[in-house]
Amino acid sequence: MSFFSTSFFFQVETFEQMKQLIEFIPIALFGGVYFWTRDIFIATMVLMGGIVLQLAVEYWTTKTVSRQTQIIFWSAILLGGATLLFRNEEFLFWKPTIVNWIFSVTLLGFHFFSRENLLKRMLGSKIQLPDVAWKHLSLGWSAGFFLAGLLNLIVAFQFSLDFWVSYKLFGGFGLTLCYFVIMVVYLSRSGYLNQLKTVPEKTPGG
Repeated sequence: MSFFSTSFFFQVETFEQMKQLIEFIPIALFGGVYFWTRDIFIATMVLMGGIVLQLAVEYWTTKTVSRQTQIIFWSAILLGGATLLFRNEEFLFWKPTIVNWIFSVTLLGFHFFSRENLLKRMLGSKIQLPDVAWKHLSLGWSAGFFLAGLLNLIVAFQFSLDFWVSYKLFGGFGLTLCYFVIMVVYLSRSGYLNQLKTVPEKTPGG
């Protein structure tokens, strides 16, 4: 890899790792409490509390809350609340699928009905890519989110509750890592990685 491709890999990987770490904490708490208590409803309450904490930390550190976090928050509150109210974990089963499919549809909506590429708007301040690359990445991630939602339903309704909780703990992280590797391979084979330029960060007074 060239200097720019290595720099790109490090910057995007670090960015995603930070987001993944923050988002993984409520899931880790959920899984830990479930396997400790064997009570999905107690674990659901912990998950909801963890996501509230995630939102609070994001607002405290950035003074704003991203749309992504808002979607995760409201889906957890509504579907988690329904799970507790009706004592039925199937409401919770749908949470990852709904979140992933919302992300998938949002990326597709921006692609077909907006002149602005959503991924470029999110990451364009960090890296520079040609529009065709942003287009392909956007469609790829949209397909990935759809597949993740579909896999969640298959696991939730075809396997045991223990298996689904384990999948929720490790499956999402594994899929994201897989998609990221595919993205880097695509950029490399298309020649974009070697031509990549990182956007220099502004310095005070600069």
